[in-house]
Amino acid sequence: MTMKIRTLMAMALPVVALALTPSAAVGQSYTGNWPLTVTQSHRGNGTYCLTLKDDGILGWPHSGEALVVGQNLGPTTLDGTFQLIDGLLMVTILQPGGEQNSALLFIAPAAKGDVGKGVYEQVNGGEEMDSGLLVFGVKGGC
Repeated sequence: MTMKIRTLMAMALPVVALALTPSAAVGQSYTGNWPLTVTQSHRGNGTYCLTLKDDGILGWPHSGEALVVGQNLGPTTLDGTFQLIDGLLMVTILQPGGEQNSALLFIAPAAKGDVGKGVYEQVNGGEEMDSGLLVFGVKGGC
């Protein structure tokens, strides 16, 4: 009986070790800069540079601060936050909007450090003001 238990433990040990090893997807960081291109929008068309600091500060393993600059923003750098939840990258950038809360949203699927095509939206006072298609470029591309 003792021999069977030792055999089972010897067989189970590599499986347990593999299960406890972090996966490559978990270890992948989204820190860096990403070129963004917005098309088919009324006012937001153009190129932007998004900088992410992936430090988990918002409670999700991939989350943190975000900064964006772009041709439609002039010399201004706008800041906000990002989160990657269940394969969906959501970036919220605060935008000066007078008396109303305003934000630029960049949303796209993401996995293993890569980000796909998504959507852009500008929200002012809780209402959608503009939207368009979004393409993320290669990390480090701006």
